[in-house]
Amino acid sequence: MKEWLTAAELAAEALPDFPHTERGVRKIADRERWNDNPAYARDHSGRGGGLEYHVALLPTLARVAYETRNRRIELPADDEGAEPSTLPAPGTDRAAMERDARLAIVAAFEAYAKGQRLGQASLTQTFVSRYNTGKLAVDDWIRELVPHLSKRTLARWRAAKKQSPDKLAIDRSAARKGKGVLETANGGALRTFILALIAHQPHLSGAHVRTLCRDEFGDTITAIKAGVETALPMPPVRTFQHFLKQLKASEKVALTRLTNPDRYRSTMAPSGVGSLRFITEANELWQIDASPVDALCTDGRHAIYSCIDIATRRTCWYVSRTPRASAVALLIRKAILAWGVPKKVKTDNGSDFVARDTKRLFHSLDIEPELSTEYTPQQKGHVERSIRTFQHDCATLLPGFVGHNVADRKAIEDRKSFADRLGADTADMFGVSLTGPQLQTYVDDWARYIYEARPHYSLSGMTPADAAAASGTAIRTVDERALDVLLMPAAGKDGLRKVTKFGIRIDGFHYVINAAMPGDAVFVRMDPNDAGRAYAFDADDGRYIGEAVCPELAGLHPKTIIAAKKEAQSQTLNEATRDVKARIRDITKGRPLIERAIDVAKRDALAREDGKVVALPKRTQEHSTPAIAAALDVSAPEPVKTPLSGRAADLQAEIEADLATGATAQPAPVTPLRKQETPQNRFRRALALEAAIAAGEPVETADAMWLGGYQTGPEYTAMSQMYEDFGEV
Repeated sequence: MKEWLTAAELAAEALPDFPHTERGVRKIADRERWNDNPAYARDHSGRGGGLEYHVALLPTLARVAYETRNRRIELPADDEGAEPSTLPAPGTDRAAMERDARLAIVAAFEAYAKGQRLGQASLTQTFVSRYNTGKLAVDDWIRELVPHLSKRTLARWRAAKKQSPDKLAIDRSAARKGKGVLETANGGALRTFILALIAHQPHLSGAHVRTLCRDEFGDTITAIKAGVETALPMPPVRTFQHFLKQLKASEKVALTRLTNPDRYRSTMAPSGVGSLRFITEANELWQIDASPVDALCTDGRHAIYSCIDIATRRTCWYVSRTPRASAVALLIRKAILAWGVPKKVKTDNGSDFVARDTKRLFHSLDIEPELSTEYTPQQKGHVERSIRTFQHDCATLLPGFVGHNVADRKAIEDRKSFADRLGADTADMFGVSLTGPQLQTYVDDWARYIYEARPHYSLSGMTPADAAAASGTAIRTVDERALDVLLMPAAGKDGLRKVTKFGIRIDGFHYVINAAMPGDAVFVRMDPNDAGRAYAFDADDGRYIGEAVCPELAGLHPKTIIAAKKEAQSQTLNEATRDVKARIRDITKGRPLIERAIDVAKRDALAREDGKVVALPKRTQEHSTPAIAAALDVSAPEPVKTPLSGRAADLQAEIEADLATGATAQPAPVTPLRKQETPQNRFRRALALEAAIAAGEPVETADAMWLGGYQTGPEYTAMSQMYEDFGEV
């Protein structure tokens, strides 16, 4: 706020209880002798000269109005001229902001009160009232931290400022941090168990975690409350939900270390910078590694082998259909022909880098191999970085690019409409058109014209090509023909053979060699272009002996098949989280989590049953339908039969006589009665039932149902016709 104003500026403010013209202001200045007080009147240094006056000379009402209109509460400078925000933070960033906001309000009040003619109570009241009603201009961040102000609070802040500005720093959330019930329960054992649970299964919900904690610790826990260890019931699910959210945030690094070691190593593990600055000579140290290319070719996904010269940052690349030791040898051949022989090559423990052929090649060329420690790719971070640069720079531009991860691939797939994706294979989906040789050409051109021509930070702005050209190191060269011989595959596992009178036996065939005698030990390399030709070297000193030829295979060109070996790399948990890992092992080896949850649920069910009120018998009402009634008729006891009379009795007697006669004539096995009935017997039975029904006599339900079915059949129709025609059956 501007505190010194000329008479014209004071008049322009149009303050209450004060003249609104320059002349009127000058009259007040002369009458109250403002010009005679050097502490409140001074020469105006700006245009026009004259005097300017301090706002403390204004009448009370005018001063309050001017302060309200122009005073802004913002971050002030302290007594020594330094910004409070430059003071050391007393705790968290929040605490430092709280301190600075309160210092700004106190400083604004002190400037507001300076020279006022009001008493302290009136000044405090007017300042606080104008702050709370929004009449004072306040920085947004201060208003957010202190939305409301009271006289008591302002007085307390002023007193605290006199003792130490840091006493105004209060972060309530930081003060409570680490003191929650779940943080301190059971001496911290509950917290460790919960951390182990979410490390073991990150998708557990708050309800799951609470149930498993009840299974592990029971329904009560012990926690420190008011300085005393107290038994408390297990907190509700909501408390567990809040705690899980805070725990995952505060232990993000530890959880990442436990659940995703690769991500921790690549994004969170401490990483050194410039650890290989002592490598200053070209070909002093190479690093080699391989990775699948983030693009598809017409014959599948290829692997890219990368070699980087640490001193010059040059790179050499070789595209291979599958990871194999021969691909490492061809990469070394390509780099040696371009740069010369290196002193040392660093690789990881992949099967293609530690194969016998690779070790033999390094030994033959007098190259010192160096293996990085298992599961520490950061030890060869330069080549890892070069591959990442290739994937994000070159591979992104290739046809058939499939993304750097699953999420990228899904995003590429989603760019096509469902109709376009329907029935499309992978090649169509990603626009695959490259062959392996074409990919190799693109990679070589990218490395030469883009990567090696780009200024490199580690080379102080030089390009890898310039660094290689400026190197004065002597290049160790190897004749290309000799290098090709060294790259030939060895016979069998180790290439060692003993010459017999039949020659050298390899894979069931005998190779004739004239320059060796039976009993000589030789080291044999196979010609990759002619299966019938091999080259023998002395097994002791490595000197060339001569050529061995198999008459049966000479001149043939068989296909070389090398099986791809898969690397089995397992991730281990870090020793720093020993307690959590122990709990994870206990959880894994112990009872299944679902069994624990079910046990708790059973315990709750028993508790509910113990306190359950015995219910009175429910009121019942018989339910019936026609089908139910018919079913009851079937299961009801048989009614007492009433003797037949008249014609019905005569027919019944005839039926029984016939049945008795049949039983006497053929007493054999007992079979159901109705199966022995003749058509005549059945018709007579039907007539008897019809007569009984006509006479109103009771008939069994089963007989009535049989009669109904029999009357609809062809037998009944035929027998009725005969009975009408002849009067008997």
